[in-house]
Amino acid sequence: MNITKTLDAKGLACPMPIVRTKKTIDTINSGEVLEVLVTDKGALNDFTAWAASGGHTIVEQKEEDGVLFFYIQKA
Repeated sequence: MNITKTLDAKGLACPMPIVRTKKTIDTINSGEVLEVLVTDKGALNDFTAWAASGGHTIVEQKEEDGVLFFYIQKA
């Protein structure tokens, strides 16, 4: 997977990870992948709903050492 850009949103509480993700995904082209790192556990539901509403695809998500990684392909 080719990651176009990485957004470090660790330590931010809801809704800031989604707000920052929306701003950042607007800077990449359709089909490109944004990697987002978050520590807010609420992001699991938030990102799934946000991606679906915008037509974006979560290609992969994982958790390592308390950090959630989302790989979002822009619609």
